[in-house]
Amino acid sequence: MNRRQLIKQATGVALSLNWNPLKARAVKVISKTIPGTSETLPVIGLGTNRYSIGDAEHQACLKQALRTFHEHGGTLIDTAPIYRSSETILGQLIKTLGIRDQLFVATKSDRAADDSGPERLANSFTQLQTEQLDLVQSHNLRGVDTMLPVLREQQIAGRIRYVGITTSRGNQFTEFLDVMNKYPLDFIQVNYSLVDREAAERILPLAVDKGIAVLANLPLGRGALFKKVGDRPLPDWAIEFDCTSWAQFFLKYVISHPAVNCAIPGMTQSRHVVDNLGAALGRLPDAAERRRQEQYLDGL
Repeated sequence: MNRRQLIKQATGVALSLNWNPLKARAVKVISKTIPGTSETLPVIGLGTNRYSIGDAEHQACLKQALRTFHEHGGTLIDTAPIYRSSETILGQLIKTLGIRDQLFVATKSDRAADDSGPERLANSFTQLQTEQLDLVQSHNLRGVDTMLPVLREQQIAGRIRYVGITTSRGNQFTEFLDVMNKYPLDFIQVNYSLVDREAAERILPLAVDKGIAVLANLPLGRGALFKKVGDRPLPDWAIEFDCTSWAQFFLKYVISHPAVNCAIPGMTQSRHVVDNLGAALGRLPDAAERRRQEQYLDGL
């Protein structure tokens, strides 16, 4: 059974339980508290690297995916100026759907302050059609030393709520740790999945020690996890933590880490939204079950 078949089966189960967009607000999705605040975030967010302006059919697909995400209780949307037209299309769709006040919008800064950084940041506000951004992150540490002070100034002025840094590359981890120790940060974003666990060695523990919220990017391992399991059925014991698909198996592992506040898989289609947000329902694996997940994957 491939992922599409698994999603279809899981969606059928969800619908049989009357879990649909119109009733989603009655469903209690798992949320975690942002350290140092009383604010919570649902543990599954929306990655938008592949959101782009296209033909009418493509636009309608993205609009439905975003609507489904919102209706199923999702709030955090992560984008970036470098994601081509992602900020532009999201700004349009969010305005059309009238859901800005219910979302946590995160974007990134990817230029130094002396190299168009502030101008590029100003453009993010314009493209996303918002007066305030919930989170702005230094993208892969680009311009981090000059732009973090600028982001802090914007935070003090009330234009940005939270400030952070990101990486999606293990070869940046040493520098990433240095920045975490050098600057006060509200959030970090780092690559972490069942097939990529290096962040759990030093970065995630340091985030806990410093009270920094964590967003996990590439939680499905760039598709490597689906390739690894192939057409195997889920292990029977996955149902013990309310898991009905491989996507949920992989995502529940990530969001069950004590340091991780939210995983942000890329989702452009409603069926993926429904499947992935299923990971935010029911029970998460405990420490022993997480080890079992690791052992299972390592044994393939």
